[in-house]
Amino acid sequence: MKRTTVSAEHPFDQAVALAPVAITAHEHGREAARHWQGQTHPDYMNMVGPFGGVIAAQAMNAILQHPELLGEPVSFTANFAAAVQAGGFRAQARPVRTNRSTQHWQVTLSQTNSEGVDSVVLTATAVTAKRRQTWSAVDAVMPDVPRPATVARAVQPKHMAWVRRYDTRPCAGEVPTEWNGTEADSVTQLWMRDDPPRPLDFCSLTALADVFYPRVWRRRAFMTPVGTVSMTVYFHASAAELAATGTDYLLGQARAQSFFNGFFDQSAELWNESGHLLATTHQIVYFKE
Repeated sequence: MKRTTVSAEHPFDQAVALAPVAITAHEHGREAARHWQGQTHPDYMNMVGPFGGVIAAQAMNAILQHPELLGEPVSFTANFAAAVQAGGFRAQARPVRTNRSTQHWQVTLSQTNSEGVDSVVLTATAVTAKRRQTWSAVDAVMPDVPRPATVARAVQPKHMAWVRRYDTRPCAGEVPTEWNGTEADSVTQLWMRDDPPRPLDFCSLTALADVFYPRVWRRRAFMTPVGTVSMTVYFHASAAELAATGTDYLLGQARAQSFFNGFFDQSAELWNESGHLLATTHQIVYFKE
């Protein structure tokens, strides 16, 4: 896989940048683990801590930068173990099993608290693979929506920095304008891309999979506190297809299946403007009553 050379100018590339950390002789035998130092970015802060999508992208980048990487991402799951604090973090990525055409990964992100204690804030697993040309088909149907140029850009709240780093254009299921408990369906359809525009790659696609606002807010128009517990992205495109998408918009459609005793799920699809299904994603999210 050809690694993408990131641009130092774009805020997203600054946010996911990782600097290699030298490992001790004692660590050399630990199944090719590699360590990096990262830093949260002020442009991607949420109400509490950083935007989860960019945290997941940082973990993805630890895999993509590993010198023993085989193939391209097929699946990626991030488990948010604790709130990430603004500041530095340490990433560790390890290929735990390499087969002829697939590779299995474990990633951890950790931070040191004010008392000097290290703790894990994210765990992740992933599968990369060397794909081969085969018969392919897509059963999912891309929603029929207006083109992005004809859809007004969403008005973004000023108290969350990360939303200003995305150009989102809702076609259906916008954020409620009145928080009055009114119930509705949980579906949202919107065009999305990085702002400023940035060529699509696996890191940015991972983050874009988390752009949707919480389904429980749409379903009930009640702004309850929420937090993603686990997020999975399945990739249905190669690096070449992502590169061909370039800086075009992606169409995202998200919905929930169930809200039960403090947790709800979210399923979503992301298409490019040419109609290629690039990724599907699933989350389980905590909400507070």
